[in-house]
Parts: sequence; C-alpha cells; structure tokens
Amino acid sequence: MSDQDKDARHREKMRAVQAEHRSRLKSMEQAGRGLLLVYSGNGKGKSTSAFGTVIRALGWGHSVAVVQYIKGTWKTGEREFFKRFEGLVDWHSMGEGFTWDTQDRQRDIAAAKAAWAQSRAYLESGDYDLVVLDEINIALRYDQLEAAEVLEGLKARHPRTSVILTGRDAKPEIMEAADLVTEMGQVRHPFEQGIKAKQGIDF
Repeated sequence: MSDQDKDARHREKMRAVQAEHRSRLKSMEQAGRGLLLVYSGNGKGKSTSAFGTVIRALGWGHSVAVVQYIKGTWKTGEREFFKRFEGLVDWHSMGEGFTWDTQDRQRDIAAAKAAWAQSRAYLESGDYDLVVLDEINIALRYDQLEAAEVLEGLKARHPRTSVILTGRDAKPEIMEAADLVTEMGQVRHPFEQGIKAKQGIDF
C-alpha cells in the first residue's frame, strides 16, 4: 500500500471516529453540579493528580480550598508553592503527621475530626468550586473517621462544589458514591530500590 493510500485510509478512519465522538457528545449533558472524584490505589500520583486539578481549576478562575490530612507536620512542595501566593487557595494542614510518628490513636482521631469539621465548613459554604481532601482515605482506613459520616457530609456539600478525596484504600462505599474513581497502580517505586523520598518529586 502506498503512502497516499495509507493517508487516505487514515483520514477515513479519523472522520468516522470524529463522527462517533460528536454523536456521543450530543447525547450528553453538562453535570450542572459539582463532581465527586476519588484518587486511590497503591501507586504514586494520587495527591499529585489532585494538585494538578487544583492548578487547572485556578487557571479558570475557580475558587479552591485544600485540607491536608495526615501530612500536617510534613513540609511539602505543594504547600510551599501556595505560600508564595497568599489568598490564592484556602489551605489547612490539620493532621499531626503520619500515624507511625504520633503513635497516639486518640490524638490522631482528634486531629482527623478537627480536619473533617473544617472540611465540612468548606464543602457546605458555597464559596468553593473545588475542595481537595488530601489523604482523607487514610484517616478512614484507620477508623479515625466514620465512612457514613463522611458520605453524609459529601452529599450535603453545596451544589457548585466538586471534591477530590485522595489516599490509598478508599472505602468501597465512598467509591460507589463517586462520579470518578482512579486507582493508581504501582509497577515500580524508588523506595523499593532503597531510594528515599526525593524533594520535588515525592513531596
């Protein structure tokens, strides 16, 4: 087959793909409400994806709030970045650090509940287009929060507000309620090769 024939076949195929795509779009509607997104799985990239979405939302002039669970005492690149732009994102890091560092279940529960109270205030205020609850799935996994209570709060959020939940081991009932669920799969990780977390890549 000549290159000319290949080009003609390619154009024909792409026209068919375009027609199918346009037809499908005609049958779809705008959400008209905020979406619930869950980034989970044992692979790297859950928080990274969430903060990529934050940048996208800000690019459209949307209002954004972030509550970081678990990572409260950890200095992260994303937090340092937004400190440079005061008022661009409403941000609360309310955890007390990783559970293996605190080694105090009651303190962890108290910190998670305080973070959830702030989360609900953001979700229900009507002031935000996007709220990110970073690592809340970990707080749920360790039973620092009740899944039923979190679901109730997510359903009670303002209609304009989309929300992202990150962290591995997302609860099945949370995923069932979500509009989007992405499971990050791990194929290889530097930590398994004896390489410590790298500034600017991992945190």
